[in-house]
Amino acid sequence: MGKVVMYASVSVDGFIADESDQPGPLFDWLVNGDVPLDDSGILKVSQTSFDHVRPYWDSIGATIAGRHVFDMTDGWDGVPPGGVDHVVVVSHRPAPEGWDTEAPFHFVDGVEAAVALARELAGDRVIEVAAGDVGGQALAAGLIDEVRMDVVPVVFGSGKRFFGAVEGQQMLEDPAEVLPGERVLHLRYPVKR
Repeated sequence: MGKVVMYASVSVDGFIADESDQPGPLFDWLVNGDVPLDDSGILKVSQTSFDHVRPYWDSIGATIAGRHVFDMTDGWDGVPPGGVDHVVVVSHRPAPEGWDTEAPFHFVDGVEAAVALARELAGDRVIEVAAGDVGGQALAAGLIDEVRMDVVPVVFGSGKRFFGAVEGQQMLEDPAEVLPGERVLHLRYPVKR
């Protein structure tokens, strides 16, 4: 069974977007290096970032995201981001009218159902849960095995929180990985059980 990982780029003060859902400079580290991260020719990172991110991306079998992210990205035009095989969308609403039912997107009601379906779809590969409200709900429900953060040296002051509106204390283990890249710090924390 694959590990369930909550992941995103985040500001030093814990935000994944500003109040207007804009990431600002949070993704600048993905284009400021000289090592191609994918075949797009757009994403280029430092060698340290490549060595950290590429194997992780290659291990993902399914991504879980909320309906808000799905709607903001127009469902990635029916093509899962980053070459992921499946996207599970947590939503109380059905797929949009006219949505291509052949696209590898699955709509479920709740994080527990999302993780269960993602486990089926991903097999022994990693299940990535987008940080924010859905990620925070999954963490609070005890469904997250690891938290990965790409911490960018910017302070937003307010915005969309990495852990969403999670209530109560959640304990993580000591960092399993701390890697400085160019304009980013890669962190990986196992969740304390």
